[in-house]
Amino acid sequence: MSFFQQVKTLISKDVLLEWRSKHAINSILLYIVSTVFVCYQAFKSVDTLVWNALFWIILLFASINAISRSFVQESQYRQLYYYSIASAKAIILSKIIYNILLMTFLSVIAYLVYSVIFKNPVGDPSLYFIAILLGSISFATVFTMVSGISSKTGNNSTIMAILSFPVIIPLLIVLIKLSQNALQGLERSISYGEIGVLLAINVITITISLLLFPYLWRD
Repeated sequence: MSFFQQVKTLISKDVLLEWRSKHAINSILLYIVSTVFVCYQAFKSVDTLVWNALFWIILLFASINAISRSFVQESQYRQLYYYSIASAKAIILSKIIYNILLMTFLSVIAYLVYSVIFKNPVGDPSLYFIAILLGSISFATVFTMVSGISSKTGNNSTIMAILSFPVIIPLLIVLIKLSQNALQGLERSISYGEIGVLLAINVITITISLLLFPYLWRD
């Protein structure tokens, strides 16, 4: 089986497992809806800065809940089986792609629910959607890599928090700045720098994952 066939098969496996056990994704959707509703009950109306910050905070914790279990749900026996039939690069790449699809779905749902409950002040919806898409990809790549590392330390959540903190903070700063430009409806050329930084972070994270994960998987 070729590398891309391995990736395709592993992604199909994750989608099938998620479809069979819908309680996990349903719980995340419930978290998003309930958190947005609680924020609305607490604030009623907010300015654009708070609106933007609340949205990314909700999305950040939703991504942690969704992606942190990427390797937790895989038993040692199943990981040993994967080790014998697929390459480590195919495994980590399939996890990244699957989590990107999952986060994109959750982000779109969160944005729609957030826009319905709170008044949507976005001046440039297309640019804001680009920010959401890039944020979903960034969260998926970073947390998948960190989840793979923490899985080799007994799925220690503390290790995951420590490792992801230095990457997530600057990532959030860039995302908030980009989405704030979209909220204000500024010229898109102003946001090209932030878009380039986010794309560079994603490329670097995926490259590091492909280089480092085989050594972790071998252990």
